[in-house]
Amino acid sequence: MNETGARVTRALVLHPDIAGDDGGRDASYALEEAVSLAAALPEIELIGAEVVRLARPSPGMLFGKGKVADLAERIKGNEIDLVLIDGPVTPVQQRNLEKAWNTKLLDRTGLILEIFSDRAATREGVLQVEMAALSYQRTRLVRAWTHLERQRGGLGFVGGPGETQIEADRRAIDEQLTRLKRQLEKVVKTRTLHRAARAKVPYPIVALVGYTNAGKSTIFNRLTGADVLAKDMLFATLDPTMRAVTLPSGQDVILSDTVGFISNLPTELVAAFRATLEEVLSADVIVHVRDITHPETDAQYTDVIGILESLGVDENRETIEVWNKADLLPTKEKQALETTAGRQENTVVASALSESGLESLMAALNVSLDRGRQTEELVLSHADGRRRAWLYEQGVVQNETEIDDGTQLTVRWSKIQAERFHKL
Repeated sequence: MNETGARVTRALVLHPDIAGDDGGRDASYALEEAVSLAAALPEIELIGAEVVRLARPSPGMLFGKGKVADLAERIKGNEIDLVLIDGPVTPVQQRNLEKAWNTKLLDRTGLILEIFSDRAATREGVLQVEMAALSYQRTRLVRAWTHLERQRGGLGFVGGPGETQIEADRRAIDEQLTRLKRQLEKVVKTRTLHRAARAKVPYPIVALVGYTNAGKSTIFNRLTGADVLAKDMLFATLDPTMRAVTLPSGQDVILSDTVGFISNLPTELVAAFRATLEEVLSADVIVHVRDITHPETDAQYTDVIGILESLGVDENRETIEVWNKADLLPTKEKQALETTAGRQENTVVASALSESGLESLMAALNVSLDRGRQTEELVLSHADGRRRAWLYEQGVVQNETEIDDGTQLTVRWSKIQAERFHKL
């Protein structure tokens, strides 16, 4: 038990470093990220972590027999309850390793699903994660699965009070999936109405995106005065939050904080991401927040761009890069970074904690919002009062002239605003 009386799960983290399959990333950094993922669940007590180098994975047990035996002694000696493997593990490998080590095992996908289930707050988020978990478990019928009715958050992979272990079969999972799909359909109808309401909001939308733990929520809090959970923790934010912000020009915008991305995102969660990130798809400007001090910041950047593309975000969308956490750099490195950023368009060096660079970010938002605008002539009939009112709410009308058939308007607006107008 921990200080609060909750049951603690003693865990060991292993990162398989398979020759020729590292994706160009340093195994030590990958292990560090896996440890951070484990730390995101409060009931886990990390006992150890190591990189296991493999020439090639064993089909039956992932690791070689000698390594499996060595780890078995370590697991028994340290009374390990759970082994977290930072990578994919097949159902057969999982069954064999759990039998050899006499302990629970969770791969990277299972761990991320557990974190998402523990953090999901909205009804849609909970349903999406439960469906993703069932799809994941459906492929693992070689072992028992945990029923979703439980007292604590999370999926129950890790273990906890009030959980009931049952022997799952494909029929039971399919019935559960069907039930969840029906519930989700009802939620989606409500979300569609919310999306239509957002299209009428008279403000541009600015979406914060980035790798998990890059500092998005801290920037969001500094700009909006909100109190969104901002911790040095992976996936501190899961459900999106939106707040109004006034730019230096006096223009109001809606700022949206979103869930952080991560490498090797489980395919089961892609649908959940798509639903959660609708604000990004409809944003006028995307602010890509990067932890510029992280040793793998470039690789993280590539991961984020790849996920945005898979979600269908237009590569020509107005984007501002924020090189965050600059306060952690030595003075000379920070100055060099600012020089580099000064030569690039739409790049800001900032520190969310000290608030340095945030004024530059606000100014860059002004420029980006104006750059994507174009001037057009519209003719509205006298019966189009609602659409005319919307244009004035958006602040895009530059001139209005009465004509025989109605009103001729000169508007200066963004591509996103034009799309919203035509959907009214």
